[in-house]
Formats: sequence, C-alpha cells, structure tokens
Amino acid sequence: MSLKDKLTSLLFGSQHHPLSNEEDGAEQQYTAEAAPENPEAGDPNPALLELPAEHPIYQLYNLRRTETGYLPTPRLCLDEDKDLPADMMRRETNRLRVTLSSMCNARLKQARDKDKRGKSGKKKEEEADGDPLALDASPQFFLSADKLYAWVIVFPPVGAGEELNREMLYQALVVQGITYGVDTHLVDRLSRDEKKYFHMFLIAKGKPAFDGANGNIVDYFPRTVVRTLEVDEFDKVDYTALNLIHNVKQGEEICRLIKPTEGEPGRTVLDQEIPAKSGKAVPLPKGRNTEISEDGILLLASIAGDVEFTGRSFQVKPVLDIPGNVDFSTGNINFLGDVNIRGDVLSGFTVRAMGNIQVAGVIEAGSTVEAGGDLIVVKGILGDGNSIIRAHRSVFSKYIENSTIYVRENLQTDCILNSQIYSDGEVLVRSGRGTIMGGRVWAAKKVSAMIVGARSECRTSIALGGLPCTNFEREIVQQELKMLEMDLEKVECQLDSPGKSGLLDKTRAKLAVTELKLRQLEGELADIKIEAEGKNNGRLECGIAYPGTEINFGDEMLRLRHESRQCVATLVQGEIVLT
Repeated sequence: MSLKDKLTSLLFGSQHHPLSNEEDGAEQQYTAEAAPENPEAGDPNPALLELPAEHPIYQLYNLRRTETGYLPTPRLCLDEDKDLPADMMRRETNRLRVTLSSMCNARLKQARDKDKRGKSGKKKEEEADGDPLALDASPQFFLSADKLYAWVIVFPPVGAGEELNREMLYQALVVQGITYGVDTHLVDRLSRDEKKYFHMFLIAKGKPAFDGANGNIVDYFPRTVVRTLEVDEFDKVDYTALNLIHNVKQGEEICRLIKPTEGEPGRTVLDQEIPAKSGKAVPLPKGRNTEISEDGILLLASIAGDVEFTGRSFQVKPVLDIPGNVDFSTGNINFLGDVNIRGDVLSGFTVRAMGNIQVAGVIEAGSTVEAGGDLIVVKGILGDGNSIIRAHRSVFSKYIENSTIYVRENLQTDCILNSQIYSDGEVLVRSGRGTIMGGRVWAAKKVSAMIVGARSECRTSIALGGLPCTNFEREIVQQELKMLEMDLEKVECQLDSPGKSGLLDKTRAKLAVTELKLRQLEGELADIKIEAEGKNNGRLECGIAYPGTEINFGDEMLRLRHESRQCVATLVQGEIVLT
C-alpha cells in the first residue's frame, strides 16, 4: 500500500489494513480495540493525562508509526518529577484535555487539506517538485492559566516534511512570545530525543510573585492572664504561684514590632510582570505609661510597674510595694495601681487599689480591702464579722473566716467559715479541707465544695442564681440611706442658723443621690428576676451535705433533713431537685 493510500485510509475512515510482512511484520496500527501500552497505568500522578483510544492524537500517532515503523507510546504528563502543586496539576490537566483536542484536530485538518490538493488533478510536473502531503514537524505550546509554566508537545512531520530541529523550536517559541525562563538545555537536546514526538515537556518556567509578609508584634508579656490555681497531688494549692503582677522596669521592652516586607513581583513566561502586594503594617499597642523607641520598633515602659493588656493596648500600672505590714508605719493605703504587701493587713486599716492587691500574709479582723482587679491572700482572711473584702475580679485565699466577701467573678479557697460570700461567678472550695461551714454563700453560677455544713447541723445557706453583687450593693446603699435619714433628722432638730441651712441642703442632696442609686439597683434586680423565670440558674455540687444546709433558688428553698453524699442540686421546672 502506498503512503498516500495509507493516509487516506487513516484520515477518512476506511477499514483498518494491517501492515504487510514486508513493511513491518511486528508493528500494528493503534486502534480503539488495542490501546497502546501504558506502563504508568494507575499512576496516581495528577499531572498525567489519560485519553480515550478514539482521541485524534492517536490518529496522528498511527500515521507517524506507519511511516517510521516504530514510535514510543504517547505520554502526556505535565510534571514528571511531581514538584508542582497537585491541585494546580489537576486543573491544568483538565484544561490540557480541551486544548489538546483542538490542537490535534487542527493538525488533522492540515493533513486533509494537503491530501485534497493531492487529488485535485495537478500537473504531474507539480507533483514531481514535491510531495503534496508533506507537513513539517509542528511544536505546539500549552500555557498554564497563570502563564507561569509553558509546555511543548511536538507533532511529527507528515510525508516528506522536515523533522524537528533546534532552529524550528526556537522560532516557534519566539512566534508564541515565550521568551522568559526558557529551558535552553531542553531546546538544544529535544530534536535528538527519541521521545520528542507526542510527549509533554516543560519548556519554560516563570517566576511567581511573592506577596510581602504583614507586620507582626512579638510580645514579651502575656496579653491574657489565666487566673486559676492548680491543685497538686496532695490536694494542696500554692497561693503564691498565681503571679498576677508582671513587673517591668523603666525603659524595659514590652513588645517588639516586626515591620511588613515588600512584595516581590513575578514574571510570566511571556515576559510580563506579575504584581505583588506589600505586607500591611500594624501599630504598636501603646497605652498609658508606655513610649515608642526612636526607631519605631520597640514599645518601652516609661515607668516601673505592672504590665497589663487592656484589650487594645499595653499599659503600665504603678506598683506600690509594701515591704512589711500595713500598720501605723504605712497608714491606710489608697493607690491607683497595683499593691504588693509582703506582710499582713492589720486590724482597723484600709487598703484600696485600682489594680490587683497581693497580700503575702493575712487580712486581720476589722480591716477593709477593696481591689479594682484581683485579690490574692496567701495565708487567709480572718475577720470578726465586720470585715468587708471587695474585688472587681476574682479572690484567691487560703481560708476565709467571719468575713463578708464581694467578688464580681470567681472565688477560690480551701475553707469558708461563718462568712457572707457574694459572687457573680463561681465559688470553688475543692482544695484542702474543702469545707463550707456556717454563714451564707451566694453564687450566680455554681458552688462546688467537698463538704457543706457540719455534723452539728449548724445552719449553712447556699443561694444560687440572680445577681449577688448587685444585691450586696443594694444592702450597702440601704444602710447608707438609713444613715443619711438619721443625719437629716438630727440636722432638722438643730436651732436655725446660717450653718443649718447649708448643712440641710448638703444632706438632702446626698439623700437624693442615694435614693436614685437604690432605685437603679432595684430595677436591675427586678430585670434579672424576670429573665431568670423558667430557667435553671446555678447549681450546687458537693461531696457531703449535712443536715441543716439550706439551698435557695430565688424564692424556692430546700432544707436538708438527712446527710447526702455526692449530690448535685439544680432547679427543674420551679422545684429544687437534689440528685
């Protein structure tokens, strides 16, 4: 069979004719019934493109193999070394599937057009000048969607067409506009490669753009302070280990700024620039008593004190360090920052601070302590029934006895004896003795203790839910109101004088302000009572609850008549349930 007849049979759908033994007894054309050997069958490489046997690339492959007698099986793999991202390769192989069909169909159309011209009755002398079916080798390029990679697949010549050579490949690259990142070593050797036809080669690689890194802050002090005491294997708590005060010296670094970096532009294989974004700058979290260094990199403490993060910025609160006791040598303390007392707070003295208060010893009877932050008492609080302790965060103490404690968050201690506790969070008495005996403990969320009450059946009240702190404030305001009313009566009983008129006005003004404050607190309590209706607010968890223990949920009250172990008390549908 002549070359022309073979091509006509292949391109225009005539029946398959195997090669004669004289031409090649071993080779057969590729057909849909006999796919070419693929040693990589089942290859998990996502860059490998598998095509059906009827794809037009195999028609071109059969034509070339008919002419030469031997041709390596087509292999369409975009990344032989598997260095490129797998997800990108999956996208690109899907694009290649469509593009390759268009390339192969265009090549077949060129062959058909040549064949038609060969049958159009040209003069024999024109046919003698050259084979009308001749097509030179044709490099075809496939670019990735981002134009960062370019692959080449070479279609072999048809008939007497010219084989692939170095100059042909370079010229095709220039025509396609692929001028950046070209693999010149591949271009130089490809024309001599045995598998130069019907194989994909990565011929050019661009330079990806790299966005700049955003600025960042490196902190040397914690932004979040976890105020939790750990219980060791001996059921003991080290109350000195809380370390809520983070001391800083004047001029010491609080945090450091890492400046953003500039983006690095990239380049496509078409020698087009890929823009890159620069990183975003972040400001230093400058707060009260801090300053920024001259180079704008460091945040420094402008005074010595305690570092605290307020949510938006670092600030330095001054720390008042008392080397001994709070007594006549120091007097009462009223400080805007943190107070660190290395001794005791003696009876009759007052300590107030806007920040945290840490007492290494005890708080004695008759003293008053109020902390705007946390209160840590390493040894304990020993009152006489008149001691008032207030903390706007949490309280941590070894023990609490005969004291009134007001705490906005949680309270943790080893023992509570005959005290009045008001907590808007949880009361945890699980370490050490873990006993609540006598008095009243009122927590909004939970009371957890090992022992509640005593064998002597002393009255111990546990109240849950509501707003204990607001209720406590209301009681204080009510007491202030009674005192002002008594003062007003005394002033009104005095003889008329210029001083009496001014004193009356001053007392009445205080009375009006106190009445307004009382109405506001009562309004808050009424609102929380309405919200709490139908809800299970709070719970009691204890190992042992002795008779004499009272459990209150609002107006509901349960008095234990018998000893209960491992019990949990909750409010279910308006009734107290002990399980």
